[in-house]
Amino acid sequence: MQDPNEDTEWNEILRDFGILPPKEEPEDETEEMVSHSQKEAMVKPYEKMNLAQLKEAEDEFDEEDIKAIETYREKRLQEWKALRKKQKFGELREISGNQYVNEVTNAEKDLWVIIHLYRSSVPMCLLVNQHLSLIARKFPETKFVKAIVNSCIQHYHDNCLPTIFVYKNGQIEGKFIGIIECGGLNLKLEELEWKLSKVGAIQTDLEENPKKGIADMMASSIRNISIYDSDSSNSDNDGK
Repeated sequence: MQDPNEDTEWNEILRDFGILPPKEEPEDETEEMVSHSQKEAMVKPYEKMNLAQLKEAEDEFDEEDIKAIETYREKRLQEWKALRKKQKFGELREISGNQYVNEVTNAEKDLWVIIHLYRSSVPMCLLVNQHLSLIARKFPETKFVKAIVNSCIQHYHDNCLPTIFVYKNGQIEGKFIGIIECGGLNLKLEELEWKLSKVGAIQTDLEENPKKGIADMMASSIRNISIYDSDSSNSDNDGK
């Protein structure tokens, strides 16, 4: 269908006969900018100030402004507290065994806590610590801690390392014990992130298991080998 606002002779004829409505005139950009500036000028100055600026400018406002400022300051303060509460972690912290109960088991309500029990002599533990440090930065609303296993559990066997426990409200919601459960010697950052997200400790933006592609390739290779072996066997039988 032809655009009724298009500048054509036919459209002009149709407008003359009242078949088409008058052409819509484009808005004047200058007028729009002036209107926007006027609206900006009507905005109270305290709505663009931070808490420190509000305190400095208190003497310049009238009584009505003061009341609005108090309401606005309280709103900004609550927003700031909520942000600090949500983002108060953001790192993999070292704790000792005697801090385990307070930092992990008795952590605040509904807080996800991930603890890695490790030994520096186990290479896989060092890899997990590297990955957890990066994941902790990405998900600052979750608490990430690590502890040398001997400070928490005496005589813990190296075969059980790395060990990752995922806590919430004092309960273990997930655990990965040993190299295989943690993802193998070639564990990738995204693979560990996926594991922790499946437990619920973090909200990842990954759409599928990063290891799925590798698993599919391995399964395909196994199928191809089986088909090849089957064909070879049939050929040998036919030759006999």
